[in-house]
Amino acid sequence: MTEPKRLSPATRAALNIGPLAVFLGFLLMKDIYVATGVFMATMVAAVGIEFYVERRVSPMLGITAVLALVMGGLTLYLHDPRFVKMKPTVAYVTFAAALAGGLAIRQNIFKQFFESTLHLSDEHWRILTWRWVAFFVAMAVANELVWRNASDATWASYKLFGALPATFLFAASQIPFMLKHHHDDTSAGTEA
Repeated sequence: MTEPKRLSPATRAALNIGPLAVFLGFLLMKDIYVATGVFMATMVAAVGIEFYVERRVSPMLGITAVLALVMGGLTLYLHDPRFVKMKPTVAYVTFAAALAGGLAIRQNIFKQFFESTLHLSDEHWRILTWRWVAFFVAMAVANELVWRNASDATWASYKLFGALPATFLFAASQIPFMLKHHHDDTSAGTEA
């Protein structure tokens, strides 16, 4: 059996950013309901492409797609844009709760996903995870503040040009911590 192919970083970025960019474009050209329907369709397409190429769907894209379909579906069915605007909040809270819940039951989700490429002590995995929990909570609060106090176009622009870059910048800001505390396999049992 052959190993499944991997998406290139550019394709992966397009699958994550593309649906949001399409949503913003349709919001500016049409309205929030048309944009929501197109967003839902592009999320399904992104999941389909990832599954076709890799034979799996990443947890982040999968959760985001399910929330997009549920919250987008409620937006269209009830003709109420609040649901699609709350989707990011629900996603951020879901990610924060999953990470914190994992720590509570001594199952570090970050460690489970990344320990094959990043070797940290359990304490450093906990610190990194709590930082992401705090980030996701802050992003949930920010989304709530923006969608409740700004126009649809401003909120969508914030998602693409504010929240997305903030996520990349936060991830990049964690690299020095990870590099400082990374250890090779031969010292896996020791504190770095």
